[in-house]
Amino acid sequence: MSGRLRVAVIADYAEEQWPSMDLVADMIMAHLAAEHAASIEATLVRPAMPRRLSRLSDRAGAFDRVLARFVDYPRALGRLRGRFDVYHIVDHSYAHLVHRLPGDRTIVTCHDLDAFRSVLEPRDEPRSYVYRLLARRILSGLRSAAHIACVSEATRLALVSLAGIPESRLTVVPNGTDAGRYTEGNAAADVEAARLLGPKRGVELLHVGSTIPRKRIDVLLQVFAGVRRQRPDVRLTRVGGPFTADQRVQARTLGIGDAITVLPFVDRATLAAVYRRSALALLTSDREGFGLPIVEALASGTPMIVSDIPALREVGGAAVAYRPVAAADAWVEAVLALLDERQRDEAAWERRRADGRIRAAEFSWSVHTAQLAQLYRGLAAGARAPEGGS
Repeated sequence: MSGRLRVAVIADYAEEQWPSMDLVADMIMAHLAAEHAASIEATLVRPAMPRRLSRLSDRAGAFDRVLARFVDYPRALGRLRGRFDVYHIVDHSYAHLVHRLPGDRTIVTCHDLDAFRSVLEPRDEPRSYVYRLLARRILSGLRSAAHIACVSEATRLALVSLAGIPESRLTVVPNGTDAGRYTEGNAAADVEAARLLGPKRGVELLHVGSTIPRKRIDVLLQVFAGVRRQRPDVRLTRVGGPFTADQRVQARTLGIGDAITVLPFVDRATLAAVYRRSALALLTSDREGFGLPIVEALASGTPMIVSDIPALREVGGAAVAYRPVAAADAWVEAVLALLDERQRDEAAWERRRADGRIRAAEFSWSVHTAQLAQLYRGLAAGARAPEGGS
């Protein structure tokens, strides 16, 4: 093959506002341009999402998203066939798009199994007939891809055991972190964080992520209420959009609503400032494919307590504290112990922060993109990708 390899990086609709998926696409594009431009010509594919009924009613937004994902996006990709040597779908929940692409030259990044868990584990994940129909389409697209980049070994093992995908078509490519953004101060971002959160009052805990069920916001609220009973000076910042109605009721019932600040998803510089001003971060999920907030928090020097599940242990290593999923009392005890260490043993606290930064530095978007570039080249050349490699 002569000339540069032509790669289409196929991203989520920006209008869907999935910051983690947008981050992955943006980092791949940035590092391909900065570090691989001599051999790879990358084009970002991110069409505008058509709006139909949502122009009349916000409640119709879900209907518009389904049409856009399953009708409009495939139609747009149909016009791109033959223009690229390799196609890379960066979000597995868009894997149905493989059906409109040359599957033997398409890579999909799989972040977790949520998009098709209702098909693989229907008893544990009951869904409507229509939802399962769409999930089957996504899963069949994933199975049709030439290769799948898994963000963790836990995700790779799940695809082998639950989805029956051969190990030879799976490679572990961990997510990265732009660590410098989190460790270095940014005066403008600090000002924006202060504007959003107000002046610091007491000790701030942090949770970053959406409010979907697997994030176990119910556990987060129970833990925070338990900590507040012992430490009334503690406040909670949650980045990732408003609580659901049930979560708001729970916060009111626990009497902690006035001690919680809820922010939308913010730009990465502001998020880094929020991490830096927080004493401790929590991740209470019962399922994760990677756990990006771990590396972001650790890069910021913010110690973290997370659920004791395989993917999070894989990412956090020995640099974070683990507690059983939903064991609220154990979480409360851990939070109080770490806050006590922060107050009484500065040397131990600084060692913990330093260990976290070292761990976060092991995850690099530069390395992530270099691994993908190797997969692109192997696929384009017709070579077999490394079996189950990491």
